[in-house]
Amino acid sequence: MTSTPARRPRPAFLPTAILLIGAVYCLLPVAWVVAASTKAGSTLFTSFTFAPSGSFFDNMGDLSDYGGGIYWRWMINTALYAGLGAALSAGLSGLSGYTLAKYRFTGRSVIFNVLLAGVLVPGIVLAIPQYLMLAKVGLTNTYWSVLLPSIVSPYGIYLARIYAAAAVPDTVVEAARVDGASEFRIFRTVALPMMVPGMITVFLVQFVAIWNNFLLPFIMLADDKKFPVTLGLYTLLNRGATEPALYSLVITGALLSMIPLVAVFLALQRYWRVDLLSGAVKA
Repeated sequence: MTSTPARRPRPAFLPTAILLIGAVYCLLPVAWVVAASTKAGSTLFTSFTFAPSGSFFDNMGDLSDYGGGIYWRWMINTALYAGLGAALSAGLSGLSGYTLAKYRFTGRSVIFNVLLAGVLVPGIVLAIPQYLMLAKVGLTNTYWSVLLPSIVSPYGIYLARIYAAAAVPDTVVEAARVDGASEFRIFRTVALPMMVPGMITVFLVQFVAIWNNFLLPFIMLADDKKFPVTLGLYTLLNRGATEPALYSLVITGALLSMIPLVAVFLALQRYWRVDLLSGAVKA
C-alpha cells in the first residue's frame, strides 16, 4: 500500500492581505506625520507629501520657544492626567473587580450589569453631566476636573473582574482566611500579585485613553496652562488659519506626543509576555 503524502496547510493569503491593508491604513498617517515634521512651514504644502526635509530640529526649537515653552507645560499636564489617572483607575478597578469576583452579596449581579451598561455608554453622553456636577462644587477649570472623571472606568472594572475570577483561585483565598489574614491583607499580599498582568492591561488602556482624551478637557478647562497636549495642539491648529507657520509646530508637536505612548507600551509589554508564557506552561 502506498501512503498518500500529507497535505501541507495552505497559507492564509486573504487574512494576511487584510491584516497588511489594515496595518498600512493605520501606519500611513504616522509616516506622514514623521515626514511632515521635518519640513519648514514654507515647504509643508508645496513639496511631495512623504519626502523628508531637514527642518525637524528647527521646528522643535520653534515649538519649544512658542508661548514661553507652553508646549512642554502641556506635555507635563498630559503626563500628570494620564499617569496619575491611569494608576488610580487601575487600583480602583483591581479592588472593585476582585470584590465582584470573590464576594457574594446582595445586588452583585445588578452592579455588574450596570457596569456592563456603562461600558456601552459613549463618553460624550457623560461629558455634560460631569461638567454640571463638577461646576456645582467649583472644580471646573482645575486639574481635578480632568482627573476625577478618568479614575472610574467601567471597562477597567469589567476587565479586572474577569481577570480576578480567572487568576485568583478560591482555594488560595480561603487558605489565607484560615491563616487569619484580614480581607484587605488577602487582597494586597495574595490577590494583587496574581492580578498584576491584568492591572497592567487596565493601566495601559486607561493611559492611552486619557492621553488621547480631547472632549473632557475641552469642556472642563479654560486656562491654557492646564491644557493637555491634545487641547493645546488644537488651539495651535485653529491659529494656523491666520498664522500658517504654526502648522509645522502642530505636526512636530503631534509627533513628539506619540513618543511617550510608544515608550510606555514597550516598557509594559513584557508583563503580557510573561503572563502568556506562564499560561502556556500551565496549559
